[in-house]
Amino acid sequence: MAMICFATARETVKYKRALPPAHFSLNIESFEALSTLDKYDSGVFKAAGHDWRLSLYPKGNKDDNSSGYISLYLSIKDIPLNKTVDVTYKLFVHDKSRNNYLTIQDADEAISSFHGAKTQHGFPRFLSLKEFEKRSNGYLDEKSSCTFGAEVFVIQPAEMEESLTLIRHPTPNQFSLEIENWSKVGTDPRSYNFDCEDRKWKLTVYPKVDGKSLSVYLKVEDPTEKQIYADFKLRVLDGLKKNLKEKRFKCWLSASHPEEGDADFMLLKDLEKLAKGFIENDTLVVQVQICVVSSKQCVVPSPAKQPVVPPRQPSQQPVVPPRQPVVPPPSRQPVVPPQ
Repeated sequence: MAMICFATARETVKYKRALPPAHFSLNIESFEALSTLDKYDSGVFKAAGHDWRLSLYPKGNKDDNSSGYISLYLSIKDIPLNKTVDVTYKLFVHDKSRNNYLTIQDADEAISSFHGAKTQHGFPRFLSLKEFEKRSNGYLDEKSSCTFGAEVFVIQPAEMEESLTLIRHPTPNQFSLEIENWSKVGTDPRSYNFDCEDRKWKLTVYPKVDGKSLSVYLKVEDPTEKQIYADFKLRVLDGLKKNLKEKRFKCWLSASHPEEGDADFMLLKDLEKLAKGFIENDTLVVQVQICVVSSKQCVVPSPAKQPVVPPRQPSQQPVVPPRQPVVPPPSRQPVVPPQ
């Protein structure tokens, strides 16, 4: 038989709310008649995969030093000795005059652990009888009816764990696209595919879309994650490596927004100036440098093992072998020498 241990004094929080209890309501037609009982256990209700009941002490639980109060507890039903259920819970009483609910819970949403040796938690001094019976408070109506309630939220192990890492300066992190015969290129895009941090990327250049600008974009191909953070630089290099046109981008990429860049990355009139040196031997070099990229892993954690309590073995008395009677050795006859 499970042992019931009453809750020790814990700091509580009381407040009013409009929503009724989500999991269970206990309607009492006559609290006056119920007060002839020391204790009332409600029927069983289900919440969060377990069976529960409310235990109400109309005149207070004397064993929990609560005379003059209503004591209200939450009890779990049929829990094995080697299992623990961690919960946060709220208990209620209906204010019928204002149609709201006095809500009482442990401060800071403290966790209560239910197990085979402790199947009950609650509030010994849920509400003073004086406050409860005062008609203006609305808890009892003219027929002496009232309503209590409960909400139970079981703390389950996480179903998914996510690990986010921001990788700075991955190796390699610079990738270049060379466009030869620049003077003959049209409006068709040119691209370069590469791998970086186990993802496929594409650097795309639109040479002369509108006849005025060079457009440059970086795209992540087939993203398996909902969001990928990328901090990168797009640049156009000159042959002498003295000049460059560079822009930096910091963004989240996803399946709905897989690329980032600039349609007006650089004016063609500036790009094609001989003095700038961006076009050398009729070749244009566009480069991307990835400064930071995110890496995210989602795993399903293994279920926590409940401590196994070995079954109690019946006590056994040590087996003592029967004592054998001690037989004295035969007496020795004196040796007489021959005559």
